[in-house]
Amino acid sequence: MTITIALSKGRIFEETLPLLAAAGITPLEDPESSRKLILPTNRADVRLIIVRASDVPTYVQYGAADIGVAGKDVLNEHGGIGLYQPLDLNIARCRMMVAVRDDFDYESAVRQGARLRVATKYVQTARDHFAAKGVHVDLIKLYGSMELAPLVGLSDAIVDLVSSGGTLKANNLKAVEHIADISSRLVVNQAALKLKHDAIQPILDAFALAIKS
Repeated sequence: MTITIALSKGRIFEETLPLLAAAGITPLEDPESSRKLILPTNRADVRLIIVRASDVPTYVQYGAADIGVAGKDVLNEHGGIGLYQPLDLNIARCRMMVAVRDDFDYESAVRQGARLRVATKYVQTARDHFAAKGVHVDLIKLYGSMELAPLVGLSDAIVDLVSSGGTLKANNLKAVEHIADISSRLVVNQAALKLKHDAIQPILDAFALAIKS
């Protein structure tokens, strides 16, 4: 019986490594240097699959992976259908923010009831946020380089993840509204948790213990 864990490259992978180690799991290859998408570990019964961050919940939902690590931002967009989310891992922390050009008066535009054009890849999150505020928006779906949109007149604002704020500042943008604090969660396929409980539960317990320590 093999346990498959879905991870994405970069920050989430790096910050998940200590948690995997706490569960006695060590990848035998580095996804940054390996071309393989399925990575073996020191345990014959555990393998890692490397997928896009936005695809992790889908792989877990449909049982292609038993466990995954996904940002709350991704889970909000996915909807979390069919997923058990037992742990906030408190890794890959950042903030979901509304940002505009330095010279754009966001508060005045909102107060006057202007219809704003907002560029984002987090369409569901943005829709829910502005609907709750009663702000009318036209949402423009982008997949990258969000900061460019207000600079070239594609949008009035963006909704994006912010870590240090350095990228915003470098592009003459400013954060004007905090939507949510974001961190990565452990997600588990509900059927797998029942069928492979004896194999999966110790991993969950080890992660939980590692977070507390």
